[in-house]
Amino acid sequence: MTPPQRIEVDRDSVERGFASLVLTVVELLRQLMERQALRRIDAGGLSDEQVEEIGATLMALEERMTELREHFGLEPADLNLDLGPLGPLLPGPDERA
Repeated sequence: MTPPQRIEVDRDSVERGFASLVLTVVELLRQLMERQALRRIDAGGLSDEQVEEIGATLMALEERMTELREHFGLEPADLNLDLGPLGPLLPGPDERA
């Protein structure tokens, strides 16, 4: 019987892969929050102050996501998992509603 083989793992590659997975989930949640906020704004149930606060919060979150992607050397496309027959996880810019 042969002894188990050791797997050589590159720490930077693992860190980048993990960061990509975590940021993908965060980006998905950010986009869902943005859509929900737009629905609430369109429904007209928010004050002008609430609309301003939501807009500022979403812009700040998007800026922070950009900073984190740049820190880990990731492009926006790196956060979009291909789900095979289901298509990409995240909608493209022209698919957002």
